[in-house]
Amino acid sequence: MATTFVDRVVLHAAAGHGGHGVASVRREKFKPLGGPDGGNGGRGGSVILRVDPQATTLLDYHRSPHRRAGNGRPGAGDERNGADGADLVLPVPEGTVVKDADGTMLADLVGMGTEHVVARGGRGGLGNKALASPRRKAPGFALLGEPGEVRDVVLELKTLADVALVGFPSAGKSSLVSVLSAARPKIADYPFTTLVPHLGVVTAGTVRFTVADVPGLIPGAHEGRGLGLEFLRHVERCSVLVHVVDCATLEPGRDPLTDLQVIEHELSRYVPDADLGGRPLAERTRVVVLNKADVPEAHELAELVKPELEAQGHEVHIVSAVAHSGLKELTFALARLVEQARAELPAVAPQRAVLRPRAVDDSGFEVRRERGPDGEFFRVVGERPTRWVRQTDFTNDEAVGYLSDRLARIGVEERLYQVGAVAGDTVVIGTADDAVVFDWEPTLQSGAELLGARGTDLRLQDSGRLTRGEKRAAMRDRYAARSATQAELEAERRSGLWHLDESDDVPGTDSGDPPDGGAAAARPGR
Repeated sequence: MATTFVDRVVLHAAAGHGGHGVASVRREKFKPLGGPDGGNGGRGGSVILRVDPQATTLLDYHRSPHRRAGNGRPGAGDERNGADGADLVLPVPEGTVVKDADGTMLADLVGMGTEHVVARGGRGGLGNKALASPRRKAPGFALLGEPGEVRDVVLELKTLADVALVGFPSAGKSSLVSVLSAARPKIADYPFTTLVPHLGVVTAGTVRFTVADVPGLIPGAHEGRGLGLEFLRHVERCSVLVHVVDCATLEPGRDPLTDLQVIEHELSRYVPDADLGGRPLAERTRVVVLNKADVPEAHELAELVKPELEAQGHEVHIVSAVAHSGLKELTFALARLVEQARAELPAVAPQRAVLRPRAVDDSGFEVRRERGPDGEFFRVVGERPTRWVRQTDFTNDEAVGYLSDRLARIGVEERLYQVGAVAGDTVVIGTADDAVVFDWEPTLQSGAELLGARGTDLRLQDSGRLTRGEKRAAMRDRYAARSATQAELEAERRSGLWHLDESDDVPGTDSGDPPDGGAAAARPGR
């Protein structure tokens, strides 16, 4: 027989990747300098779980556990942004609990339309149009799209029912559900006829409640024997537990009191999910139903054990699912207990959005000194540095320089200096799975960086510069020294200490090319 009910699956969800941004320059007639016009990449699609009233099982995800959302489209020129990837919405039954691989509960999907994002799509990369600034007017690079999240989650279906019927196999639980509600479970005269839980809606006056038929329990069910361990999760949300006891069984060693003790022992040993906030099964309201009273011997046995069970504090009903006897009293008794349980539930406060802004002194990253097989290295861990590395195209030198500027701007280099890093040390950015490794070379400062912070100028703080008066005095001294030198030369010339070479006055001699190959030299007279 093919499986038609699955209440636990492992889902492999992969969100879509973000589209890459594009580096483009506008080319238009009569506009040779049109500027950058590259568009942004589209966002990747997310994988979303949504409660759907038409979904009753997790069978689809048992057959096809790998699900992937659509990727974002890359950007294009002329400022055209890429299309976003399509979200993948997966319908799940109400009462589905989402856990991670470690067993930590991520979401409890209760209420029609409730959603939970299992894997979030990657962001699209920025185009060079969005990266343009007054300092970088025409970027020749764009940012890459981020990869989407890939997660493995466990989906567990925990039935939402007010009343759960528990008991040994073939105790008459399925028959009781079929006469109390419109549910039609399989009924047969052999053990473990019920292989999957069945839900039925019961109306008693103005009260409506749901009844769950849980597969039969046997000794050792909490340890995995039989089918009890797989389906006891379906009674965690029930507020009333009904012990259906078979008073007509012919098995040796079986009687109503012993059956009740065995089932109670199994319920007490089962550990419910603490994340759901439910009480232990041993603390739930109990009702004992002595079934199959249409058999004379069974009716006599039920009348015999009823006072003893009532003395133990149990509410006892003698019924017959075949003869339809005692069902009305049982239905209204269950309705009364369900109303009491609903009244005891705490009021649900409306959820409020809580804003947790980042602290002012939170840099968003940390630098750790670690040791690996190849020696010591420094690891930069943080959301922003890791995201920036994933978005960088390392085949483009300008993009690498932009990454270096961004890391220096948030103080990564300063922090590396503080922890003792020197030029040439190995620096790793990101987690171990997708880290980027490089040899650190500190950024060289030049040009405008030497001017200091905004509003300051190191040149104004240089006390060694000459004032305007000092510059004028030095200039007057130079003029005076030059005038004195010229006067001394003129006096020597007039006194006949030196004159021009006689060859300069010889006709036909080129005055521009002296015989000695040099310029006309002044020589002293004889």
